Amino acid sequence: MEVPGLFNYWMVVVLMMAGLYTVIARGNLVKKIVGLNVFQISVFVLYITMGKITGGTAPILGGGLALYSNPLPHVLILTAIVVGVATTALGLALIVRIREAYGTIEEDEILDMERGET
Repeated sequence: MEVPGLFNYWMVVVLMMAGLYTVIARGNLVKKIVGLNVFQISVFVLYITMGKITGGTAPILGGGLALYSNPLPHVLILTAIVVGVATTALGLALIVRIREAYGTIEEDEILDMERGET
């Protein structure tokens, strides 16, 4: 079975829209963090897809090879993964503090408590 040439880009769009929908449509704060992570993964896939050249090799000089894959997107994604893990950890820590303060992690209930409606 042959995979169409634009399959990776379609998967990026599907993941991006699924993550965006989760962030917008869900009121649970943990689900919002998960949606942000799905959105972030779609960006990782996009950059990695653009960095690969069919028939390209590692950019190591020698042997008369003329077609190289650019390593910069892969290096940037490694950095972005570390930043993403740290951001997720911070978001989850904030959700724990919000749960301790308000007794819930549902956005609507928190907003009602802030407005004075119980």
